[in-house]
Amino acid sequence: MKKYAELLAHYCLQIRPGDKVFVSTTTLAEPLVRSFYQVALEAGAAVVEVDLAFRERDRILHESATEQALRTPGVLQSVAMETFDCFLSIRAPFNLREMQNAPEERVKWRQEGLKQQNKHYFERTADRRLRRNLCQWPTDAAAQEAGMSLSEYEDFVFNACKLNEPDPQAAWLQLRANQQRIVDHLNATKQVRYTSDHGTDLTFSCEGRTWINSDGQTNMPSGEVYTSPVEDSVEGVIHYTFPCIYQGHEVEEVTLWVEKGYIQRWEAKRGKDFLDHIFSMPGTRRFGEAAIGTNYGITKMTKNILFDEKIGGTVHLAIGQSYLQTGGKNESPVHWDMITDMTKGGAITADGDVIYRKGQFLI
Repeated sequence: MKKYAELLAHYCLQIRPGDKVFVSTTTLAEPLVRSFYQVALEAGAAVVEVDLAFRERDRILHESATEQALRTPGVLQSVAMETFDCFLSIRAPFNLREMQNAPEERVKWRQEGLKQQNKHYFERTADRRLRRNLCQWPTDAAAQEAGMSLSEYEDFVFNACKLNEPDPQAAWLQLRANQQRIVDHLNATKQVRYTSDHGTDLTFSCEGRTWINSDGQTNMPSGEVYTSPVEDSVEGVIHYTFPCIYQGHEVEEVTLWVEKGYIQRWEAKRGKDFLDHIFSMPGTRRFGEAAIGTNYGITKMTKNILFDEKIGGTVHLAIGQSYLQTGGKNESPVHWDMITDMTKGGAITADGDVIYRKGQFLI
């Protein structure tokens, strides 16, 4: 527990004397919150504010609140996104399907109400005025979704975070160094192409954009390199072999056809109605992220995007909101990562040179 708290406080958030720190999670993560609270204060934090959500808080809000209440963001979180120095979000779900049947109109009101808060979040995390980290606390709901017992899932989470290493921070620094050569190569690249034997053949420009080395500071665990493609440059077709999960909805065998950066057509073996709904929302028919998973310690899908998008031997392209720190310009209330396997016939070319084949980099 202390190793986890110290990794989050010192490596991920780099808490400094005088920092104001905001923690958002549920009551299930209270053991980690207690340990992190102590470590953060020992590091010199001036303020450590904690928002502990109770069971079904979001469902009750969406079912019982007035339209005005849904359009009104929480005061503490708004202040934190605008003025705090550090933000730790600990996923610790009671029920991963809690919001699955929430009325669409009321969800839309809430998204509109949070628009300005989200704008502050994306702007301030882009230039690190707000140092943030998203991590996981093992709960029964997450373990069940992953098809594991709680003890098995605890081992999975802690191992993925390198907490079993003698020095977890040193292990993450080594991953950072290993990924930097990949980022350096991609940042000298103008055009990238993803191909696979399951129907993917997609090109995009990353000229003028920045590839980011995701080394565990903003996500714990991590292990990916990512950018935001030039919005109107994406061309071709991509087929996602992994189930695509968003807001408790699961969509299978998604295929997208893209012209001049705009998703013109889509199909899904299951869940197409939800996909239709998402693509009716602003900014969702353009891509906000292109990424390559590099964490070969995560070997199976657990239906948790924090882990799944990092699986070594996969790539993902997210629809919707871009990352400002990469130079992305697309705006949307949605950022939905969709993942495809590259270990069976997959390849990535950079300016015409093959740099990746069957899930492994060649550079």
